[in-house]
Amino acid sequence: MSVVAELHELAKKMNDNPVHIQDQKNRVFQVELDESGTIQMILQDGQVVVVENPSKEPDVTLKLSDSNFSKLLKDELNTTLAFMTGKLKLDGQMGLAMKLQEILKQYQ
Repeated sequence: MSVVAELHELAKKMNDNPVHIQDQKNRVFQVELDESGTIQMILQDGQVVVVENPSKEPDVTLKLSDSNFSKLLKDELNTTLAFMTGKLKLDGQMGLAMKLQEILKQYQ
């Protein structure tokens, strides 16, 4: 399964049980992947939308390999450690990247 398919599957799980994302303000998380290109996760009104053709200004951009993003989705990659070791590059607020990891952890 591709990492994009994994993300769509996770978004469905989140939307089916939005308890962990209901309090989130409107946020745009952009992910720039080595192989799959740029994807946005838009949290809005207690729902997640995955957009493969980015159209909004991101609050934070994560740059990493497809395999490391897959690990992040499965809570097998610590964002802080990945950032410190160069496996993850960020543009924007580090705190939002950590918040994304907390949210994803709730859906494992």
